[in-house]
Formats: sequence, C-alpha cells, structure tokens
Amino acid sequence: MRINESQLKLVNDQIQRLVASGNYFGRRLQEAGVTEVRTVEDFLALPFSEKEDLRNCYPLGASAVDERQIVRIHSSSGTTGTPVIIPYTEKDVDDWAEQFRRCYELAGITSEDRIQITPGYGLWTAGIGFQAGAEKLGAMAVPMGPGNTEKQLQFMVDLQTTVIGATSSYALLLAEEVERRGMLGELALRKGVIGSERWGKVMRERVKAGLGIQVYDIYGLTEVYGPGIGISCGAESGMHYWDDYLYIEILDPATGEPVPDGEWGEIVITTLVKEAAPLIRFRTHDLSRIIPGECPCGSPFPRIDALHGRSDDMVKIKGVNVFPRQIEEVLQDFPQLSSEYQIRISHLEGRDTMRIYVETDGTQDFLDLADAVSDEVKRRIGFTPLVKVVELGVLPRSEKKTRRVFDERYE
Repeated sequence: MRINESQLKLVNDQIQRLVASGNYFGRRLQEAGVTEVRTVEDFLALPFSEKEDLRNCYPLGASAVDERQIVRIHSSSGTTGTPVIIPYTEKDVDDWAEQFRRCYELAGITSEDRIQITPGYGLWTAGIGFQAGAEKLGAMAVPMGPGNTEKQLQFMVDLQTTVIGATSSYALLLAEEVERRGMLGELALRKGVIGSERWGKVMRERVKAGLGIQVYDIYGLTEVYGPGIGISCGAESGMHYWDDYLYIEILDPATGEPVPDGEWGEIVITTLVKEAAPLIRFRTHDLSRIIPGECPCGSPFPRIDALHGRSDDMVKIKGVNVFPRQIEEVLQDFPQLSSEYQIRISHLEGRDTMRIYVETDGTQDFLDLADAVSDEVKRRIGFTPLVKVVELGVLPRSEKKTRRVFDERYE
C-alpha cells in the first residue's frame, strides 16, 4: 500500500518539525541531508529508526517540543537495558484517546457499556489507554489494574461488567477461574478487548468459551502512542488501523525492502501527526501483512493481519531457524492439548536441545502424545524436540504477559 499524497504532506510536516527541533532524530536527518520529502521515492530513502535509537535518546532526547508542552511520559515495559521514555503533549494524549475510542466503537462497544480494565497502569501505556478511550466514548470505566483475581471476579458480578480489557494471558487465567467456579451465568460480559501479546486459535477459543465473549485484538506499542492504534473487527478479518494518524509499511526484515500487499514482513510505522515524539519509519519487529481489498465489516480503514510473531523471536536450533509461532501451529493440530506451552532451549553435551512442555486433557496416553507431537515437529519444521506432556493447569499462568520461550543457552 503506497503512501498517498495527503499522508506524504503530513510526513513532510513531521520532518520539518524534527529538523526544527534539533532533537536526536532531527540531527540525524540533517546529517543525512534530509530536510523535506516530496515524493514516494523521497520517503523510501528516509532512514529507519529503531528502539535502540530511543534508548540513545534517554531520558528526553526524543522530544521535538519545548519541555513545557510535555504533559505526560510513558515508558516501554522492557526489563533490560536503558529504558525507553516517550513524551506526550496534550494533543498527543487526546489523539491517542480518540484512536482508542474508535477501537471500542469498531468492536461494537458503546457508552452503555461497563469496561473493566485489567492491564497495568503507571509508566506502561496499557491501563491508562484503555481508560482514556472508555472515557472518550462515554462508557463506564472500571480501572481495576492487574491481579487480585478474587476482586476482579467480584466486580464483574456486582457491577455487571460488559467488557473486559486484558492481556491474553490474564484473560485465559480469568476464563479458567470462571469455569472452575461455575460462575459464567452470573456474568454480563459480552466482549473482550485483548492485547499486548500474540495468541493462537486454541487460546482464543478457550477465552471466548470460558468468559462467554466475542474477542477483539487490540494493537499498539508504547513508542507509537500505546494500545489503540488498531483493532480487529466483527468480521475477524485482520486489524484495522487509523491511517490518518499512522502510515504502515510492511518490509522484508532482512533487506528492509517493501514487500507486496498480502505478503508477510515486518511492520514499520511512521507517525503522521504526533507532536512530542514523532517517529519516522520505526521498525517494530512485529510480523504481519497488509490485507488488500475491502473488509466485510464495511470499515474504510486499511487492515493488517493478526501478528505472526516478531522478527527478533527467531531462535536457531540444530541449524534450523525456528519461530515460536511454528511450534504453536503444530500444537494447535492436537485438540487434546491446551493452549499453554513452554519452550526451553539448552546446550547439553555439545549440542542444542529444545524441550517443549505441553498440557493435555488426559484423553490420550502421555507418552504416545509426546511422541506424536515430536514426530509432527520433525516432519514440519525439520528437527526432533524432546516433548514433555503434563496435566492441565501445571504450566504457569500470568496476570500480565506469559513468557513461553526460555533460551537457556544465554541465561
């Protein structure tokens, strides 16, 4: 999907803002001799930006406005290295809330709904993004934050919450707890807005059934406003994104060259109207594709597919490049397995070994099932893992994001 004339003008405005500010990215553009963009070719010649650039900006070197215009900062949820701090102006905060309001609206959520917000607050963008969008919509926000499952369930019942906002990991934990207690009939839930991590078909179906809801994938990242820059619709045919706020490219992660619409690659985002911290051609490392054509839901906004993983998720095992998504796709073909799995890679006796832990409902012998999963991974991906089958509920659940891949060769 080529950048259009109105988007190109907005990008040029962003370039002018950055150069005039003399911030980290403005200086980089000046050093590259870039002061304006007039054509598609000019745009494609612009340098990429990366998360590492934002770390180099710490604390406020990414700001393109006077410090007195900054009304808020957020920081990415990463746990290693220098933090990434993103400043926001009053307009940035309002623009983000408007994008999130659109997300709720596209999901069929109205001012009559009661939205229980379980993601974290504070420096992380999740909780406050869900809340600002709800308030912009005129819905009732119930800002629970993460954890305290007992109280979460109490409020769902007592307030008759109709919408839940959550990470997929916590949505699963809640669904399993509702099932365990047999309390689905006490709930008024009808929709779930789920984000923060990729999740597969099996997990999605468990959450839908366990909570009795329709689910919608929310997309976003701290560096680019936060959650709310895109959402899936009732047609379940990809995620719509707001192309009056963002321009999205899909590039080959190895070459940095654009790929045709419909082909998988890395999401690269350019902000079109952001004031405090504009980003030009920001490499997200998220893998998706542009879905061409009109959506059955009727929305005019363009679509990307559900995330396929991350370009930096890849691990090399026995000479084979493997993405966690590939393992997940194999596991989904075994209906007796739950959605939860854990991958551990270690170096033993001079060779790399992958162990896959999976949960089962107990309808098949554990050893036979382990052999079948191992054989299928070998057939489809090209190496033989060690598979350990455990009882349902043994693998850890999380109130935030669930870590599923542990590369112990580097820990």
